[in-house]
Amino acid sequence: MTRDVFILDAVRTPIGRHGGALAGVRPDDLAAHVVAELVRRSPDLDPARIDDVLFGDANGAGEDNRNVARMAVLLAGLPTSVPGATVNRLCGSGMEAVIEASRAVAVGDASLCVAGGVESMSRAPWVLAKPDRAYARGSQTLHSTTLGWRLVNPRMPAHWTVSLGEGAELLAEKYALSRERQDAFALRSHQRAAAAWDAGVFAAEMSVVPGTDLVRDESIRADTSMQALAALPPAFSADGTVTAGNSSPLNDGAAALLIADEDGARAAGRTPLARVVARGAAGVEPELFGIAPVRAAERALARAGLGWADLDVVELNEAFAAQALACLTEWPDLDPDLVNPQGGALALGHPLGCSGARILGSLAWQLNRRGGGRGLAALCIGVGQGLAVVLEA
Repeated sequence: MTRDVFILDAVRTPIGRHGGALAGVRPDDLAAHVVAELVRRSPDLDPARIDDVLFGDANGAGEDNRNVARMAVLLAGLPTSVPGATVNRLCGSGMEAVIEASRAVAVGDASLCVAGGVESMSRAPWVLAKPDRAYARGSQTLHSTTLGWRLVNPRMPAHWTVSLGEGAELLAEKYALSRERQDAFALRSHQRAAAAWDAGVFAAEMSVVPGTDLVRDESIRADTSMQALAALPPAFSADGTVTAGNSSPLNDGAAALLIADEDGARAAGRTPLARVVARGAAGVEPELFGIAPVRAAERALARAGLGWADLDVVELNEAFAAQALACLTEWPDLDPDLVNPQGGALALGHPLGCSGARILGSLAWQLNRRGGGRGLAALCIGVGQGLAVVLEA
């Protein structure tokens, strides 16, 4: 018999722009900050009581190498007896970490875990492949690890390895999503995010990174407009509709959640924000990655015994406006006004390994503020995957 799994707390950093206010902070320090903050916010919790720390990280090629979860444990000052493991499901890594922690708690392998995600796209290094033979005399190519494909296996079909932006263009064409509709969705994201910050709704989940002055998500454009968005050129195809304005930016940030069963909640002295009800994962053709949340969400809802009409809030990560709108097209029974009421990644930002943990934490806090209800968090993942989690408060 499985145990109930609860989210006791969720905290995140403000999300920095690429090259922005958090660019000087190492990813292991970002992760350590939110881990330490979770412990600080639960003064009754003996840190040695934490069974495991699981962190998502999409890159792992630079300062986030050597198991960033374990590095976060050590840098946060937790006892060395607390283990840590890093997971990678690309853009879904932070949500994958929470899913794995929730499963460990559900089956009794753990009672209390920290799970989250981190990414510093600003500090992603350039990598150099080893030459085929020693003492090579020719020039070598450096590859950026900030985003997307690199060092591609030549056995991969070319249509699978198109850029993420080109994949969004494919969905825009497939679902007849006009440039105007994509820009309107992006504008809504910025307006909702700015309004949420102005109303103070992010205060409970936010923790400023020491040594920085970033107190608000850095990518929000409160003053943008349809006219400003319409002036941006297509970013991936000369006659395309996907632009920098209706695509998520490159970002830095970290988020973490405290996951526990009933015994763990008592040990932490915390009243749960929400309960983890169900999870779902799905795969699609790699170039159509953006539509993968559709099946993942449907699987999670089926396992929860729920339908779209049963939900009060949906957090759908906005990798691209075209991608999010394609998913909404496939969910005709979902009221689109329930989706991302506090804005989404188009405005708030998308630090890859962090985002899944961010939207789950945000969803838990939204349900808590409502005094109860049900919600779903879902996101697409590069190379054709999707994840979803259902929460109840």
